Amino acid sequence: MDLQGKRIVITGAGGGIGEGLALEFKKKGAASIIVGDIDGDNANRVASEVSGLAVTLDVSKEEEVKALVDEATKVYGGIDLFCSNAGIFGQPGFMKVSYENWMNIINTNIMSHTYSVKYALPSMLENKSGYFLFTSSAAGLLSQIGAAPYTVTKHATVGFAEWVAITYGQRGIGVSCLCPQAVKTKMTENGAGVAGVNGMINPKECAEKTVEGLLSDQFLITPHEKVRKYIKNKAEDYDQWILGMQNLQEHFKDWVNEIEEREYQ
Repeated sequence: MDLQGKRIVITGAGGGIGEGLALEFKKKGAASIIVGDIDGDNANRVASEVSGLAVTLDVSKEEEVKALVDEATKVYGGIDLFCSNAGIFGQPGFMKVSYENWMNIINTNIMSHTYSVKYALPSMLENKSGYFLFTSSAAGLLSQIGAAPYTVTKHATVGFAEWVAITYGQRGIGVSCLCPQAVKTKMTENGAGVAGVNGMINPKECAEKTVEGLLSDQFLITPHEKVRKYIKNKAEDYDQWILGMQNLQEHFKDWVNEIEEREYQ
């Protein structure tokens, strides 16, 4: 996908990966960038840096995602690239995770992606052109030790991205799924634990790798190169991979216990 002159929407763009994407897209010649975030102040800050438009929204609410798409259509005439990037870590662990906790992360990490496609796709199909970038995680390909809801929802993101690519790929719709390991964001400010075993990259580096993937219409974008090796090992010997992850969990058990006790006592 050539980013020059494109109309782009990014959710969760008030910081972290989303902010990095906005800055990189601006450098690559995007015609317009809508910066969506639940934090209106940060959305305005980033929008001012990229000469874009800030929209405050909660992506877990369908009507607010629809309003975002409507605003993009009203102001810029449509959307060429929708980056469904917003997400949360949610409550770690499993036994203490309530129904409300599950619904919160499901609505934010899964349903938000379905809303973006539901409302942005029709005009793209009409134009026979459009692109979706879904931000998942290496946890969506592997697993996140110590966090069942995060693991489940990030796997679901990869699955949904695959489905969209398969269903609409021959109708002019491009799809990429971004699956980094640890990135220096608000989510990892207290440490990344097991996700940081291969080092933590900054949002700028993550954005640069993402743009490389978009330019080559690459479905799976993995800024941490070792993720490719891990998923290959997983596919070749699932049982051995699970054993390895069990051993890794034992190594990080203190961190797992710490985050659960610190965040949700």
